[in-house]
Amino acid sequence: MDIYIGIDVGSVSTNVVAMDQNDHIIFKEYTRTNGQPLESVKKGLKLLEEDLKRIFYTVKGVGTTGSGRQLAGILVGADIVKNEITAHATATVNFHPTVNTILEIGGQDSKIIIIQDKMVVDFAMNTVCAAGTGSFLDHQSERLGVPIQDFGGLALTAKKDVRIAGRCTVFAESDMIAKQQYGFSKAEIIKGLCDALVRNYINNLGRGKALKAPYVFQGGVAANKGIKAAFERELGCEIIIPKYYNVMGAIGAAILAKEYIEVSGEETKFRGFGAAELAFKPRSFECEDCANCCEVIKVELNGKTVAIWGDKCGKWANSVTG
Repeated sequence: MDIYIGIDVGSVSTNVVAMDQNDHIIFKEYTRTNGQPLESVKKGLKLLEEDLKRIFYTVKGVGTTGSGRQLAGILVGADIVKNEITAHATATVNFHPTVNTILEIGGQDSKIIIIQDKMVVDFAMNTVCAAGTGSFLDHQSERLGVPIQDFGGLALTAKKDVRIAGRCTVFAESDMIAKQQYGFSKAEIIKGLCDALVRNYINNLGRGKALKAPYVFQGGVAANKGIKAAFERELGCEIIIPKYYNVMGAIGAAILAKEYIEVSGEETKFRGFGAAELAFKPRSFECEDCANCCEVIKVELNGKTVAIWGDKCGKWANSVTG
């Protein structure tokens, strides 16, 4: 069996998937990054290698995406390294060809992607404020004493509406505390929070954009029933949650790797599963050669520099000869 691997390294989670030549997902792993992107990728590779022992396979291509895509790409020997917008859009269009709007909320950022004729025509990302992201919802579930897996479902039981300020994490939390003191139930407060976070998302990321159904909601937060219901109330229509909602970026990377290999006819650069044992050492420094003061990332393997990126002029990146 020919397989293609996709890896999505984010600030909160690292996702690894493998699919066959017909785009069927044969393996998926969603794990916490825990501030150690290299280690989380290595863990995912080991789990994949163990799972693949049940079949005869050949790795034909590998793609990486996410905030840690460059580092992951070097570790595994990726054939393509793509941004999150391209990867998420590719996966969504593959499973839901008629999609017009992609709503994506992850652990620490969120994005909206506008699709027309299966192509990305507009997008917006929020990487500054954590309001509405998975990490913020995790924090609020702990503070309220409600397990995160029950958080959204509890919102659906609310009998009354309560308005929560959702434009900022600090204001949202202080407003929730105030509403608790006024005697509103946890269910009502959580429902109000879900509504506030969705309003904030639409007002910020959707401002000035032509939002049209079908809507596909993905990312880890898509598992939250309260947020899904809030989107449906705000947008006035059904929201689709894909089967593999929490690993769509990784799936997109795998599909893009497959397309690249098929078009180019090249052999994969995949280092093999032994890459999980290699000792890569990343470090950063600030280049002071001009006013840009770029933060440059340098990666070494066995004392040899194998990759550099982050410099706007290419001075350092171009110094790596391979």
